[in-house]
Amino acid sequence: MRARPALAARLTGAGEPLVPWGLTRPFGLLTGRPWRSGELRYESKAAAHGLFERILAEGGHPGIVLPAQVRAATRWSAARLLAARARAGKSTVVKSEHGVGGSGTTVVTAGQVRAAGGARAVLRRLPRGPLLVEEFVEGPPDPGAARDLTYDGFVDADGGLHEVGAALMDVTAGAYRGATVGPGVVPDWAEKPVLAFGAAVGRELAASGYRGWFDVDFVADAAGRLAPTETNLRLTGPAIAFMVAARLDALRGAGHLVRIADRVELGARLPEAQLEELCADLARACADLGAVFVPAIPTGAFDPAPWMGVLVAAHSPEALDAAESLVRAGAAAVGAMFDAPASAAP
Repeated sequence: MRARPALAARLTGAGEPLVPWGLTRPFGLLTGRPWRSGELRYESKAAAHGLFERILAEGGHPGIVLPAQVRAATRWSAARLLAARARAGKSTVVKSEHGVGGSGTTVVTAGQVRAAGGARAVLRRLPRGPLLVEEFVEGPPDPGAARDLTYDGFVDADGGLHEVGAALMDVTAGAYRGATVGPGVVPDWAEKPVLAFGAAVGRELAASGYRGWFDVDFVADAAGRLAPTETNLRLTGPAIAFMVAARLDALRGAGHLVRIADRVELGARLPEAQLEELCADLARACADLGAVFVPAIPTGAFDPAPWMGVLVAAHSPEALDAAESLVRAGAAAVGAMFDAPASAAP
């Protein structure tokens, strides 16, 4: 953009706030905004843990519990901590200090340590360090219970905090896959503590000088409490789902449930024109269910392992689930056109 002065002038001179996906030095140069790298210090999972600890020390959040965390300077010091926890029969979360969408986060059980022949063998495939060795939070006994939740918020240019909302995330093997937002999605027991603690984090971020989108991620424990795990200082997938929900509520009536799925596998690589045809077909098929289909991430459709990101929306959980199933099946089925023809009967 900076190489195209007319475009840069149009963006920065519109008289409206220009908000980036996430703060970067090039964005600061584009807007003439001073670059303060310290604003992003709570992207560090260790710094975020310290922030959570300070907020909880002030009281007022009885539904929130913080798992213990130790910062290990090297992979081998992390191995000693992991080995001690494994000998006690405890599972452990090992994290890189920075990582997006679950990257750099590994859950290691005591059984896995034994099977691998020791903690060093487990950690050999992880970054050299520093690593964060964290207490694993056991989830609810009911596999269908809410486990991974998030708070999304926004700090404006004046430091004002704006609540976007709470969402239920889809997390598989520690990796974020998507989220669902809308009425009744977050259980009643969890919504109030998520919103209260997320707002407390947002106020601290604002006081530290941060401006822009952010979220706070949580996991639910077996006792129905919530453990904050990290902050993300950027626009996240759940926030996009909230924006789509707000727009659809204005267009089609209130009460939309919206699900964002970051990765829907395609059965074949699709050039742009064929991807547009597929999206048009999926939009029509979802409309027949009373649902809405919105393509979100088209850039992976021609990758060697092709995929796309999508949103689906509906007024009921049943219609939302049906729309997601239809989209996943339709995306997978595009490979059928390339199947070898059946051999003719002799």
